[in-house]
Amino acid sequence: MSNLIPFSPLTLPPAILMIAFILDSVIGDPRWLPHPVRAFGKTIIFFERGLRRFCKTPFAEKSAGIFLVLSIVVPTFFFTYFFLDFARSITSGLLISLTSILIIYLTSSTIAIKELISSAKSVIDAVERGNTQLARYKLSMIVGRDTENLSVEDILKATIETLSENLSDGVIAPLFYLAIGGLPFALSYKAINTLDSMVGYRNQRYIHFGWASARLDDIVNYLPARISGFLIIISTAIVFRSLSIARIAYQIMRRDGSNHLSPNSGIPEAAIAGGVGVRIGGPSSYGGIIVKKPYIGEARHNNYLSASKIALNIVWLSSMIGVALATIFLYFSYYSTK
Repeated sequence: MSNLIPFSPLTLPPAILMIAFILDSVIGDPRWLPHPVRAFGKTIIFFERGLRRFCKTPFAEKSAGIFLVLSIVVPTFFFTYFFLDFARSITSGLLISLTSILIIYLTSSTIAIKELISSAKSVIDAVERGNTQLARYKLSMIVGRDTENLSVEDILKATIETLSENLSDGVIAPLFYLAIGGLPFALSYKAINTLDSMVGYRNQRYIHFGWASARLDDIVNYLPARISGFLIIISTAIVFRSLSIARIAYQIMRRDGSNHLSPNSGIPEAAIAGGVGVRIGGPSSYGGIIVKKPYIGEARHNNYLSASKIALNIVWLSSMIGVALATIFLYFSYYSTK
């Protein structure tokens, strides 16, 4: 397995990406295995508790938030870099095999296709069985909004939204950073994304403290979100076998991609709304507070159950295309410089 240890810390052998993607597709994120994102979460909680003691003014909060970002992201990058650099010096056959397995697992941990598909499918299945209460509970595990009083239509709307948004955050963005900077870039991205999901809120508690996390997440997701939008359009053409529907998805993405509080999330959401032919977005409740969000898409029909099932297929196919493109990119970049 010596050929699976990268010759440079900032590169990734295409074989590792393929094996890691298959591994994630099969086992996902089992709770019994240590996971970098859970480690990031615990570390963020620890640092926030300590830094909060110095947050007496908005400026102090923002400064503490910047320090938090640096304390999580910078060590993640350099620890991963130096680990991979050290791995190149290993000569023992057993250690080479164990190190290769660890690299594959860490690469797999940056991708979240199985968790995304299975969690969304569990919501859709509950709706299809008529168990609205279970569907609300399952949805509450994957979205930040209040779900207790959502109608079936709103449950499925939220599922379509989270499918498209997390395609970008959980699949395409990690693939993008694995391709351009190997595991150090991908794990650093996961650290940033975890920071944003934990402290990047625009509420009273985090508006200043989470400012740096939220802005950095916006920056690193800018290109992946737009790549995700185009992958959704391509997948829409394949799923429907129709260029005209793909053209509608593109038009809706261009028109409604900015109809979101995030500069990035609206892009894949608009693309998938245009593809499956429903309207998503609109006001949502977060912690009992109604947040007025613009609508995205146009309703060509009102069958949200069918639309959500099609969205599952589109997201899955987009992921397959994404990993294929990343593997091709890695193949030419890796072997052209080796």
